[in-house]
Amino acid sequence: MIEVDHISKRYGSKDAVIDVSFAVKDGEILGFLGPNAAGKTTTMRILTGYIPPTAGTARIEGLDILTQSLDTRRLIGYLPENPPLYGEMTVESYLHFVAKIKGISSADRPRKVEEILVKCRLVDASQEGGDYRRRLIKHLSKGYRQRVGLAQALIHDPKILILDEPTVGLDPKQIIEVRELIKNLAGTHTVILSTHILPEVSMTCHRVVIINKGRIVAEDTPENLTLQLHGGDRLIVEIKGQLEAVKSRIQALPGVLEMASKPLNGGGAHELTLEVSTDRSVRNAVARAVLESGAELWSLRPVSMSLEDIFLQLTTSEQEIEGAPETPTTATPATDGADAPES
Repeated sequence: MIEVDHISKRYGSKDAVIDVSFAVKDGEILGFLGPNAAGKTTTMRILTGYIPPTAGTARIEGLDILTQSLDTRRLIGYLPENPPLYGEMTVESYLHFVAKIKGISSADRPRKVEEILVKCRLVDASQEGGDYRRRLIKHLSKGYRQRVGLAQALIHDPKILILDEPTVGLDPKQIIEVRELIKNLAGTHTVILSTHILPEVSMTCHRVVIINKGRIVAEDTPENLTLQLHGGDRLIVEIKGQLEAVKSRIQALPGVLEMASKPLNGGGAHELTLEVSTDRSVRNAVARAVLESGAELWSLRPVSMSLEDIFLQLTTSEQEIEGAPETPTTATPATDGADAPES
């Protein structure tokens, strides 16, 4: 369990993180999502003991990160945005070095290194040149250096994993492999996955915390955020016929909140985008209204609000951000501060 309790970080007159609180359950994968310079990296560095907070604290498995720093760090595997690699070392010698630093006994090190080489696909007999253990790290591609960084975070089998942009620089195949690896850690590891890549969260994480300009602006599952923020459904209706007659009937229906239209492939066809209440009977009423107007109904389909829609709504609406209360509630935008340059 990770409990973050009103953490703030200030650099001179700049607020990087402002009154951030959230919790992560045992075995959960939490997506820590935000645009560049939102405060993600600063928060990760505080949790891992790399920098202290200006105010507040956090507890990892009940241990305080400030007063029990060494004990908490032993529980954590950390992949920073730029992995701490030594280019003149081979992959294998580097992992032996990290294993020694992390307290793995000399008797267990060869087994642990071999296991993590396989787990992170640094030895793969099915690929040409697939054994990277004796390669110098400086000669590896960006993607394989990222794999070595992930291996050093995992080698001591930590209970807590904090991953800052873990798929940066990977090709599409490697990204899928890393996502699967992270998903397979659920249950046995508690994971915080910091990213600005939206599919990373929706495909990997159980829950998401969205941070913007140093403040948490939402916290929930992607599905619940959709329900709470959108407050309704979106219908796409394709018709052919008298547009004004159709629009007049649909606008008169209870539960239809907004409507926009555009021509579709010419010949009198149009696409209507409707914002409607969550009452599913509205869909049937819309279909009847189209047919009763004498028009042809080509299609009617609901469109879910995506995580991208949520993200943009929370991180680009300045009016909502400035008008929100200082202490955020679930899925409620909050006042922003500025982030430190390194986040």
